[in-house]
Amino acid sequence: MPLRSLALFCLTYLLVTATPGPGIAAILARVLGRGHHGLAAFIAGYVVGDLVWFTLAATGMAVLARTAHVVFLCIKYAGALYLLYLACRLWVSSAQSTDSAAGPSPESRVRLFLSSLSLTLGNPKAIVFYLALLPTVIDLQNLTVAAFLEVAGAIGVILSTVMTSYSIAALRARRLFKSHRAVRWLNRGTGTVMAGAALTVAVRR
Repeated sequence: MPLRSLALFCLTYLLVTATPGPGIAAILARVLGRGHHGLAAFIAGYVVGDLVWFTLAATGMAVLARTAHVVFLCIKYAGALYLLYLACRLWVSSAQSTDSAAGPSPESRVRLFLSSLSLTLGNPKAIVFYLALLPTVIDLQNLTVAAFLEVAGAIGVILSTVMTSYSIAALRARRLFKSHRAVRWLNRGTGTVMAGAALTVAVRR
């Protein structure tokens, strides 16, 4: 792929991913409420979800993705329901110190991965980008295997960097909450944000 085309994609993709949306809200709420535990799995779900959408667009299966409307609706609602479940857990969780939360089990890491994956697959922001905006940035009709791998690599690096940057900012903010009362309000606030992200994904088309 010409360097100019790849640079244009990277810039466009960076601007889209860095713009706050349901995914950003969910990861901020997750980190503020539970810290860094399970964060790698949560971010991996976002990356894999974007790669799925890119693969669909690059292989000419965008039309199939549109026709499989019911499937993606189920995925979208499953992700939204799990985010609501996490939000409820934050609301009712005990006000323990932000430094004392234990790391999740491997099973919960799998659930975190699947929740962010389903959130991405059902996120209208991702759908619009890959099925509508991406073809105006990249010539998908003449995309070679090498170019596909270059773009896929750029997606992985850029999205991971953006999500990690937001997570680091949330972790620094989280350290300010030390008292039990502050932690309780932090949990409830982040739970509300996560619930809002879930509802946004569920109701937007």
